[in-house]
Amino acid sequence: MFTNPIAPILKTQGTIVLDGGLATELENRGADLFDALWSAKLLVEAPDLIRQLHYDYFAAGADVAITASYQASFAGFQKRGLSAEQAADLMHLSVRLAQDARNAFWAEEVNRRGRVRPLVAASIGCYGAFLADGSEYRGDYGLSTTQLIDWHRPRMQALIDAGPDLLACETIPSLQEGEALLELLAEFPHMPAWLSFSCCDEAHVCHGEHFADCVALANRSPQIVAVGLNCTPPRFVAPLLQSAAGVTDKPLLCYPNSGESWDANQRCWTEGTGVTDFGPPTQLWFDAGARLIGGCCRTGPRDVKTIVQVMRDA
Repeated sequence: MFTNPIAPILKTQGTIVLDGGLATELENRGADLFDALWSAKLLVEAPDLIRQLHYDYFAAGADVAITASYQASFAGFQKRGLSAEQAADLMHLSVRLAQDARNAFWAEEVNRRGRVRPLVAASIGCYGAFLADGSEYRGDYGLSTTQLIDWHRPRMQALIDAGPDLLACETIPSLQEGEALLELLAEFPHMPAWLSFSCCDEAHVCHGEHFADCVALANRSPQIVAVGLNCTPPRFVAPLLQSAAGVTDKPLLCYPNSGESWDANQRCWTEGTGVTDFGPPTQLWFDAGARLIGGCCRTGPRDVKTIVQVMRDA
């Protein structure tokens, strides 16, 4: 049997604040992530930068750190000439960096005042993240459910071996991949997880299925401790959450991106296209049923602080 790590936190404080964007915030701090491995590149080159950002998110008020394993995979590291053993070591490192940051933060008495001990969620990114071609926002892989399970299995095993508090199955673009992950999760019955989809509008995940149908998947597994969405424009979040009302009794989560537009020609984010104040949206998401709220791409510690202020007053 498994232990639900978020249940006592929700019982104690009613809400949980997730961290913010990892890769994009590392880029803001000068990291070069123009690479198919994205943030996983720094597991090889500059792990201390990852550890520090985890710490900064805890200091901003986050109750959960999501590891830098979103785009880490055996196949991806193999393309860099790394062995399976080396790849597994790097995935273990992704969890250990978050744990080390959590332990260092928690060791300071001042940080424990009025706080619960933060959790570490190991990121299980979708298959499209490995492809690094935007497929995580389409889900058109052309793979069977069995093939998806077989691809995800070794990475899930490696991350579980590192001892995270739970898994973050995130940016899942399709009902099929959600089903594959739930089937695979049952092979590790002691491990809790959340399930989070990427969405393209107010009602659908990126592959086109209804978000409410994807949320309903959570009811099939007692190991799923929360369900919702991430890396989705903020303007879609409240309607999506409302569309899932009553579909599940699991806690709902959301950690959208900033909503900024990407200029593919100039390879930059378009100024003035994103959310600059997460305060009012956070209140809307809470009112729509979300109890775990954070940020994804192009959000940072400042946004987490804003979310904390709203959530603690909710």
